Amino acid sequence: MSNSNKKESSNQLASLASKVLKSNASSNVAKKLAGSVLSQAKGKK
Repeated sequence: MSNSNKKESSNQLASLASKVLKSNASSNVAKKLAGSVLSQAKGKK
């Protein structure tokens, strides 16, 4: 069975997610969500 879920995050959203991960002020929940966004970023293999 093939996985047809091919959603990708935009470059702009990936950039924002990166800033969240680098920020000491970000909560653990925010960092988990940012990691999820980056895992779906365009160009990730």
